[in-house]
Amino acid sequence: MEKRGPPKDRKGLRTGFTTGACAAAAAKAAARCLVKGALLSEIETTLPNRTRVTFALARCERMDRRVICSIIKDAGDDPDCTHGAELTAEVELRTEPGIEIRGGQGVATVTKTGLGLEVGGPAINPVPRRNITEMVEEELAGAPYGGAVVTISVPSGEEMAKQTTNARLGLLGGISILGTTGIVRPYSTAAFKASVMQEIDVAAAGGLRELVLTTGGKSEQYAMALYPQLPEQAFIQVGDFIGVGIKQCAKRGMARAIIVGMMGKLSKMANGKMQTHVAGSDVDMEFLASLAVDLSASNELVAAIRQANTARHVLELCREAGLVGITSLICKKVVEQCQAHAGGTLAVETCLVDFGGSLLGRYPEVQT
Repeated sequence: MEKRGPPKDRKGLRTGFTTGACAAAAAKAAARCLVKGALLSEIETTLPNRTRVTFALARCERMDRRVICSIIKDAGDDPDCTHGAELTAEVELRTEPGIEIRGGQGVATVTKTGLGLEVGGPAINPVPRRNITEMVEEELAGAPYGGAVVTISVPSGEEMAKQTTNARLGLLGGISILGTTGIVRPYSTAAFKASVMQEIDVAAAGGLRELVLTTGGKSEQYAMALYPQLPEQAFIQVGDFIGVGIKQCAKRGMARAIIVGMMGKLSKMANGKMQTHVAGSDVDMEFLASLAVDLSASNELVAAIRQANTARHVLELCREAGLVGITSLICKKVVEQCQAHAGGTLAVETCLVDFGGSLLGRYPEVQT
């Protein structure tokens, strides 16, 4: 069934379209203009998930033997830095068979191995490549042309890339053309998990054997200060997906994973939560109270911890009571849980930092 705009998901949020889907549709439109000899205002295309969608064209211009068409990406309700990007396809037909896909302005160039893309080529992932090829071939069926050169550009891509981890992955000069289904799911956890795994794959392909997994930008900044000897590529923001990061480190044969985080996230990991999103796992005050008992805390402190509002509040209570060692004990528990989650093959080290970046606890106490 044809859809003119992105549908809504089960939470009532608007889905959107991937950069790959927009690029393929723009390429299809440009090829049709060349074959039919007429300019268009919209194009119906088939997404990789086989849904048929009609896109409005932002641009459709003929230049001698080439046509340039563009589509403005609608990411729906996803907080995507490429929302509003102009995906441009320039197509030139040729008699010899085959669709050659090139990267133009604002599309990143691949400079490192581990991404499943040719080094030196454009960062256009396999599914979008297939989609572009199929859509252009549909327009050439029955026409006296065997193939085409398709150049995908994103005029604002280089600026947008500054909000991504592309440079760390060795994707330079722009954004990547991505998408497996053609549809962007709002706040896509699947996309985030995939990016964590991809960053670890690239680090492994680059010969790194020790990675630092952090829960966000702040903890990464503090981690870089704690481990200045490690290259930037060794630092991976896993967000709430520590379990995914740990398993991928083990799978890629890493010698060590260093986890750096703050009290809240590490408390959840210490209690065996390998997915630490607030909706999926609250900080367990009973668990933190049990750690205080293990450290021979007073009955008053244990009772106060049970009634605490946040993990940070627990930290303040322990400081006031002079209970030392709870941060290092949490780090020890994180190490045990993560090593077990990884299957016992990965060495794990954990550092707990405060909101100013000061190191409050580490396990093992001495770096090995």
